[in-house]
Amino acid sequence: MALTNTIYNSPVFQQACDQFDQAADILGMDQGLRERTKQPRRCLIVRLPVRMDDGRIETFEAYRVQHNISTGPAKGGIRFHHDVTLGEVAALAMWMSWKCSLVGLPFGGAKGGVVVNARDMSTGELERLSRRYIQEIATFIGPNLDIPAPDVGTNEQVMAWMMDTYSNHVGHYDPGVITGKPVALGGSLGRREATGEGVAWFTKAYLTDLGIKPADTTVIIQGFGNVGSEAALALDAWGAKIIGISDFTGAIHNSKGINVRDALAYAAANKSLDGYKGGDALTNEQLLEQPCTVLAPCALERVITEQNAPKLKCRLIAEGANGPTTYEADRIIEQRGDIELIPDVLCNSGGVIVSYFEWLQNQSAYYWSKEEVFEKLHKMLAKAKASVDETKKKFNCSRRTSALVLGIARVAEAKAKRGLFP
Repeated sequence: MALTNTIYNSPVFQQACDQFDQAADILGMDQGLRERTKQPRRCLIVRLPVRMDDGRIETFEAYRVQHNISTGPAKGGIRFHHDVTLGEVAALAMWMSWKCSLVGLPFGGAKGGVVVNARDMSTGELERLSRRYIQEIATFIGPNLDIPAPDVGTNEQVMAWMMDTYSNHVGHYDPGVITGKPVALGGSLGRREATGEGVAWFTKAYLTDLGIKPADTTVIIQGFGNVGSEAALALDAWGAKIIGISDFTGAIHNSKGINVRDALAYAAANKSLDGYKGGDALTNEQLLEQPCTVLAPCALERVITEQNAPKLKCRLIAEGANGPTTYEADRIIEQRGDIELIPDVLCNSGGVIVSYFEWLQNQSAYYWSKEEVFEKLHKMLAKAKASVDETKKKFNCSRRTSALVLGIARVAEAKAKRGLFP
């Protein structure tokens, strides 16, 4: 009898486990293989002492969780956020395992997090924190061991500092240890846009399946960061009308449409959407319940809940964020039957796919054009969509469960074939 896991205990980790169990039941997975496949392989918890600009020393708690390394090096972002927990990082690492497996990448899943409000830090403080984090986990990562990337609260510049720190640690330039880097340091063209581009690609593909035209499509994007803004730009270019956007300060709604580029320029100049006059001010919670064709939660997890799921007025949910829909909300949406849902492990997989391309380019020291990157990306997205839709029909289950069945089955098979080391 397996011991009950306690160190990752949190609502979001339980959500990931509930999703796993539903898919494992369909696969008929035995208990031993089920536990090996579900539970994270290992984790590291570190404390980061950082000298602040005023001279005092502040210490931050940080994590790195490697969920699966049976199918290749672990892969996953690093999140800087004041609400990060070990359980959240473990759940995100688990979802990364299924995502990489689903789209056919030779990676396992990992995730990292630092408990910090990065918006309150100066550039110097942020650099010192970023470098200290990599210094503390340097023996835990590597191009053939664990390859971090950006996530909430981190960006290309943070990845540049982290790659430089690791390279100094090993004594030579090693760009393959980190993806999502600036192009000048071995980053891939198209990586910054990739996750949002993927969200937009899947949204357009499923709307086409539903017979909904661009001119008849209205979109609400909750979370106007890198993923949400790139998805908004791509859908706007397609001909859809963006009627709602939001960030941590609140939401903007305009049924006549929002000028996406104008909103982006305002957010860049003011560090947020606070005070933007492109529409009516709402809360993030109110925005989710406004009528639209497409609702794209692109911020944090667990924003669509059993409380607001019955009130949603959309035709399609495109999960740009990881875990934005709770397990209970999933059941409600399935019972409603009037909303199509593109699950996170499929919908936002564009980012890790192009991270894989970046890693390949770093390994070979040969770099592709943006057109080549997007051509390869779209082919992989189409293949993954076809597999998920076929599995959905085969098992008569939700699209989320079908995506998880595919991802989990491939990881479980790899573990079973490798066996147990004596």
